[in-house]
Amino acid sequence: MHPHEIPTVEPREVVDEILLDVREDDEWAAGRAPHAVHIPLYDLPERLAEIPEGRPLSVVCRVGGRSAQATTWLRAQGVEARNVRGGMLAWAAAGLPIEGDSDRAWIV
Repeated sequence: MHPHEIPTVEPREVVDEILLDVREDDEWAAGRAPHAVHIPLYDLPERLAEIPEGRPLSVVCRVGGRSAQATTWLRAQGVEARNVRGGMLAWAAAGLPIEGDSDRAWIV
């Protein structure tokens, strides 16, 4: 699947669906979308069964590259997934909610 063929969604269009964050642990701790499911990209094959079912799935990383890889792989496994265009940087730029693991300002 070529990058231009990967189904995408704008951050503001992610509504009432499962948001899978494939960033590394330190990125996740620094700032994430509330209610996102965290499975780092390279753990995805072993942890596929942990992805909740029953709602559309959108995949996010920092800028969209790793989530595009994950989306392509997930679709090859039969999972209807979409890539969040622009990743968490676009999420933050759109003013969407972000939470983190510390009291300091959250960064993505």
